[in-house]
Amino acid sequence: MENASWQVTAITIDCDGVADEVTIMVNGDWTTSCTGYHRYGQSSRESRKLLGERSKKLKRPLECQGPDCLRVLEYHDKLVREEAARLLSGSD
Repeated sequence: MENASWQVTAITIDCDGVADEVTIMVNGDWTTSCTGYHRYGQSSRESRKLLGERSKKLKRPLECQGPDCLRVLEYHDKLVREEAARLLSGSD
């Protein structure tokens, strides 16, 4: 699919994977990013410590699923469908 009619769009959600609010961004070229991945998905000592503390407090395992996260993919796919519908209807 060609580039979207916008430059970037974002949504903030409560991510149960990391037990925190994250912002998912989709750029006009359809690339994605997530603030949760930047904070918790990196394999740094600090991010492992943060998730470990949250996991212990919530008594359940937490894990950032990174670029293949279902939440990111679902938001991306929703926007692709919306953009395709807009193009089909001829709306600008």
